Amino acid sequence: MRALRYSVRPLLVLKYFGQLCIVLAVLTLVPLVVSILLGDYRVTLRYAIVVAGVFVTGFFLRRLSAPKRIQTNEAMVVTAVVFIFAPMVMTWPTMASGLSFADALFETISGVTTTGLSVTASVADKPAIFLFSRAWMQWAGGLGIVILFVATMIRPGLAAKRIGDLGDYEEDMVGSTRAHARRVIIVYSILTGFGIVALGLLGAGWFNGVIYSLSAVSTGGFSPHDASLAGLNSSWLQAMVILLSVAGAIPLVLYFRSFKEGGRVLIRDRQLQGLFIAGLVAALLMALFLTRDGFSWIQALRHGVLNAFSAQSTAGFATLDISQLNAGAKLTLIFSMFLGGGAGSTAGGIKILRLLILVQLLYIFLQRPSMPKQAVAEASLGRRRLETDELQNALSIVFVFLAFIGISWLVFVGMGHNPLDSLFEVVSATGTVGLSSGISAPGLHPILKGVLCADMLLGRLEVIAWLVLFYPRTWIGRRLEE
Repeated sequence: MRALRYSVRPLLVLKYFGQLCIVLAVLTLVPLVVSILLGDYRVTLRYAIVVAGVFVTGFFLRRLSAPKRIQTNEAMVVTAVVFIFAPMVMTWPTMASGLSFADALFETISGVTTTGLSVTASVADKPAIFLFSRAWMQWAGGLGIVILFVATMIRPGLAAKRIGDLGDYEEDMVGSTRAHARRVIIVYSILTGFGIVALGLLGAGWFNGVIYSLSAVSTGGFSPHDASLAGLNSSWLQAMVILLSVAGAIPLVLYFRSFKEGGRVLIRDRQLQGLFIAGLVAALLMALFLTRDGFSWIQALRHGVLNAFSAQSTAGFATLDISQLNAGAKLTLIFSMFLGGGAGSTAGGIKILRLLILVQLLYIFLQRPSMPKQAVAEASLGRRRLETDELQNALSIVFVFLAFIGISWLVFVGMGHNPLDSLFEVVSATGTVGLSSGISAPGLHPILKGVLCADMLLGRLEVIAWLVLFYPRTWIGRRLEE
């Protein structure tokens, strides 16, 4: 066993990290250009320095001599380091809008991880570049950083597959991983462009249309209004934003497959079925609980559908003050946030796929007592048999998610916060959702801000990459020689 285990090679990690730095620098050119167009030159200078610094760092690191073949643990380490580095370098430009270092770091981590939690008192007094850059960070964090790297810079092959971690839940990858990444980016961009045009034509205003579209397709949830989705004074606009959020929570490969094979691909997909069933159940439960707070059935259904699918897609938009909801409504949203969207989408949570796998395991567990001892029961999803490593992965991810949620929840409760509201906040952060029970606020204790930042980072990379990063044997031990 030990002979087959290899530690990471620091030079290789630095080389791939350098290439990702160049991608990050290119992505940061967008808010730089927007700051020039908006005339906010103080921010322009900061972005220019960041772009130059990150690009130069990447330029020199990518020239390091290192093996071409990358191990899975090295790919995880590179990805985890980038998701630490990106919000750190974006913090300084964000501070130009009047935020302290701690609050700016919280915002950038929330942005890059596509969470949407915020500790700013209000965004009404914030400059337009602040609103745009937050939404852009969510869009880039949703897929842009790593997938753009795979699509444009890294050579096709095993390294691309490991770095990209594109994770199709069926054996449906068409062509090389690089070509697949390009298709994913095309779908992502088309959804975003459609959202901007649709929201603009429906009367949201073009700037608001851009912000909401970037945040919705990435299932991020940052809004240019303090009231989130309620800031849009039209039910049609609110519905369009949630529709875009759900579109981002669908495995993006399905769009390409449906274009190639027909719409029946979408209808037959188990994850898509599970996403809509879970969302509808949550919406009906939400509506039921809202009627107990005095809402009419029509109002309750409208708010139930919008907020439930916002939570299910992990976008985190809200049409109501979540802190004022009753316990039943909050628990419903907690379950939706924990479950999340489809694997291969921009959504967070444990993913619908893993719920389906757990249901299959439970089914086998219930069937086995009535079967002969020599009978072999195999878990399957659709017509495909589930492999042992898939079952182990699903169980491990769910267990680790629950463990970190439990630890974070105890910290909040131990520091005097309401148990249900604390659980809501922690699940929202770990599921990268962004709905808040009211705990995330400017006066939140620095320790709790740190806990939520850790939860957002853990949830974005589904915990395992972070465990690998901090596992001592990742760095100490025998290294593969090439």
